[in-house]
Amino acid sequence: MRVLGVDCGSQTTGYGIIDSDGHCHRVVDFGGIRTKRQNDFAQKLLSIHERLRQLIELHLPQAVAVEDQFYLNNFRSVLKLGEVKGVVLLTAAQAGLPVFEYSPLEVKSAVTGYGHAAKSQVQVMVRNLLNLNDLPHPHDAADALALAICHTLHQATNRRLKSALDPRCK
Repeated sequence: MRVLGVDCGSQTTGYGIIDSDGHCHRVVDFGGIRTKRQNDFAQKLLSIHERLRQLIELHLPQAVAVEDQFYLNNFRSVLKLGEVKGVVLLTAAQAGLPVFEYSPLEVKSAVTGYGHAAKSQVQVMVRNLLNLNDLPHPHDAADALALAICHTLHQATNRRLKSALDPRCK
């Protein structure tokens, strides 16, 4: 399964694409979509959309994983992140891709085994799980890769549960 993880951000939107069978994970591509500071917000959203569309056309993921909620104290920041997420959802929908949403707690638990892990711990585990030489940078890309890994692990668990509940297995 090929999954595109997206960590929404108005300055940098992280992306990470992996191939996985639910046990072994291989990185395909990752990085950050940086928007130009001088552009107005609508132009930044367009840039994010265009780059995600290019990544989808190039790498042909089968699913998109995003964070389902934002925990910020600044209301304006939450609104901006919500607008970026809207662009991500629209881009995925235009490509006919299913979108799966995971809470930060689910992502951290899946990747590190601890739902309150620090960003640095997530980076280290992503590096280890993907057998990378260096920590993935920017940290937004590490978070996006963690989202993709989380999705593949959830899908593998769902397949095992479905198999176990199959009446032919009893």
